[in-house]
Amino acid sequence: MKSIAFLAATLLCTADALQPSRVVHPRQTKPRPTTEPSEAAQLNVIKSQGCYSSKGDLVLNGTTVLQSKGYCVNFCLQTLEKPVAAMSGGNQCWCGDSYPPVDSIVDDDNCNVGCISYPLEACGGVKFWSVFNTGITLDVDHSKDDDAKASGTSTENQPKPTQTTIDPPKETVIINNEAPSEEKKKTNTAGIAAGVVVAVVAVVAVAVGAWMYIRKKKNREIEEEHRRNAAVSSFMGKAPSSSGTSITDARLDPVMAQRRMSDGSIADNQDYSRRILRVTNA
Repeated sequence: MKSIAFLAATLLCTADALQPSRVVHPRQTKPRPTTEPSEAAQLNVIKSQGCYSSKGDLVLNGTTVLQSKGYCVNFCLQTLEKPVAAMSGGNQCWCGDSYPPVDSIVDDDNCNVGCISYPLEACGGVKFWSVFNTGITLDVDHSKDDDAKASGTSTENQPKPTQTTIDPPKETVIINNEAPSEEKKKTNTAGIAAGVVVAVVAVVAVAVGAWMYIRKKKNREIEEEHRRNAAVSSFMGKAPSSSGTSITDARLDPVMAQRRMSDGSIADNQDYSRRILRVTNA
C-alpha cells in the first residue's frame, strides 16, 4: 500500500513539472481623458472656461466622428464666428454667444468622456459640457438660468404702465427791427460800387465794339472802290493811279467827240495809237 501511494505521488509531481508555467499579465487600464483647467479669456487664443452641467443658450451643431476640441472650436470660430464653443458626450459640438449659467459650473472631473477622434482629450461628459472661449472677444456674459428666465418671462407678460407724453413748450420768435449795422451798410455800398463798375465796363465794351464795326465797314467800302477802279483800269489797259482816280482817253468820250474841233487840228482821228492835239471851245 505504501509503495502504491508513493508511486501515485511521484506521478503527480512529474505531471505538474511537465505542464508549462502560467504567466499572469497585469490588467491594462485605458488612460483617462484630460480636461483643461479653466483660464481667463484671451484674444486670438482658445481658452477653457470649465465644465458645466447646463448648455444655457448654446445651440447644437450636429455630431461627427471627427469630434475633437480643435474641430469644434474651429467650426464655431471660422464658420459661425461665435465666441463660445462647447463639446458634450464625446461627439457633440455646440456654439453660442454666451457661456452657460454661472450656477451650472461643476468640477472638471464630470467632463470625463474622451473625444471620438482623440480619446486623450475630454469632450464633455454625459449631460456635461466642456466650454471654451474661441478668442473673438473678451466681452462674453453668462446666460441666465431657468429660474431667471421664467421670472423674466412672467415680468414681460405683465401689463406695462401707461406712458403720458408731455409736449415741449412752444418757442417764441422775436423779430428785431433795429437799424442795419455799419457792416451791412459797408456791404451795400461795396455792392453798389461793384454794380457801377460793371455797368461802365459794359458801356465801354459796347462803344469799342461799335467803333470797330464802323471802321471795318469804312475799310470795306474803300477796298470795294479800289477794286472797281482796278477793274476799269485793267479794262482800259492802264494801271490805276495812286490817288484812286482813273485816267481816261478824251477821244473815247462821246461829249468830247461832239465838240467842234479847231481848224488847226490834225485829221488823224482814226489813229488811236498816237496822241492827237485837239483844240476845242469850252
